[in-house]
Amino acid sequence: MPGRYVNATFVIVLLVGLLLGQCSEAAVPQDSPNRPHIVLVMADDQGWGQTGYNHHPLLKTPNLDAMAANGLRFDRFYAGAPVCSPTRGSVLTGRANDRIGVMSHGYALRRQETTIAKLLADAGYATGHFGKWHLNALRGPGVPILASDDHHPGEFGFGTWISVTNFFDRDPILSRQGKFEEFKGDSSEIVVDLALKFISDQLPSGHPTFSVIWYGTPHSPFKASEQDMAPFRGLDETSRNHYGELVAMDRSIGSLRSGLRDLGIADNTLVWFCSDNGGLPKIKPETVGGLRGNKGTIYEGGLRVPAIIEWPTHVEPRVTKYPASVLDMVPTLLEITSVQHATPGRPLDGRSLVELMQGEIGPRDQPIPFRHIGRAAWIDNHMKLLTTNLKSQKFELYDLKLDPTEANNLADEDSAVFQRMKKQFLEWNESVDQSFAGKDYPTGSVDPREPQPRFWTDVEAYQPYFPAWRQRWEYQSRLSKRK
Repeated sequence: MPGRYVNATFVIVLLVGLLLGQCSEAAVPQDSPNRPHIVLVMADDQGWGQTGYNHHPLLKTPNLDAMAANGLRFDRFYAGAPVCSPTRGSVLTGRANDRIGVMSHGYALRRQETTIAKLLADAGYATGHFGKWHLNALRGPGVPILASDDHHPGEFGFGTWISVTNFFDRDPILSRQGKFEEFKGDSSEIVVDLALKFISDQLPSGHPTFSVIWYGTPHSPFKASEQDMAPFRGLDETSRNHYGELVAMDRSIGSLRSGLRDLGIADNTLVWFCSDNGGLPKIKPETVGGLRGNKGTIYEGGLRVPAIIEWPTHVEPRVTKYPASVLDMVPTLLEITSVQHATPGRPLDGRSLVELMQGEIGPRDQPIPFRHIGRAAWIDNHMKLLTTNLKSQKFELYDLKLDPTEANNLADEDSAVFQRMKKQFLEWNESVDQSFAGKDYPTGSVDPREPQPRFWTDVEAYQPYFPAWRQRWEYQSRLSKRK
């Protein structure tokens, strides 16, 4: 009976394959050095100077300091842009924000893009997003994300998401994959607890986890507990609340680190912390550690942010002056996990930092690019080319090693370096124009259904919630403008 024999053989092979698949799946997990757990943590508007280890005169950050002492602390780490949504898009794609359509805050990430969450999910990772999203074209104070939103985190590879559209503060309403839930307490501590619960729940399955924790702290409006504001009694109310939020955020970092230790996975978990853009103006003491500019500018104060990688079994603890960026996250994580990019022909704008984790590697071989609403910068190790008006083609040049506050423009003095960097930038700029037009996609064009930025108050599906939300302090200013 040849037919029966073939069928029986097929069934046996299928069963064996399934069993082997289950065994291999269970063997991938936390014990494999090639498949670590990964946690990306990002503050919202924390300036480069707002850590204890960077010698802030008032703010104490004992948990960030401890993480820095046990990890790779970056002295020169850069956001993707001087505002939040573009940096978030760059974290997920490894591509400059204008390539992916996230020109500024409140723009949507194109669904034609390939995210690190999707790549890792396809490779067997359990993926979760917790906190601020701001990649679905909705502006205004953060509200829970609708299940019907076609740009929610699940559309970009996150199997679990408990998220909010934008910045959020104490006692927030979050969306658990479309179901709205109210929480009590500090927002930073809430999302860390949710992420740890997610990781804990996945451990029995043997899947490695990829968790993205995006805080709403210390973005305005500011609301901290009296206890967390107590060390700042001499400051104005706005600054007291701002710094109080950072105290709670630092405490949540401690909870995250201790939580990973309690789960027994700290040694094989890569935790990467940074901020999404430079510090805010008008806060006292100042937020950027003496750098020039603030959030919204392409000077160092708007782009340089605190950053730490902690991975106890793989990272040599030290401070590095090697210039790095959120654009380096995707290539680094792909190399660590041995995952191949699904669309390798698309330009990436960063480089892997795996080699740097073990020791210094000399000059950076790929400049760090920026382009944001008509401003641009090009950082090649200690030299920085920038323009505040790209159309004018008027560029400035600074030596960040000799002139970290960008006070001495060398554009006319160092013409050879200036001309070389300007040529490199303009070539890159043309490449970005091609990506922006959709030439990287199989269709050669951008999906016309991508939404334009709008306020959530203009979204009909949110209107039934307005009567209740008018009683909430964070929404009153926005809803008071509507009948």
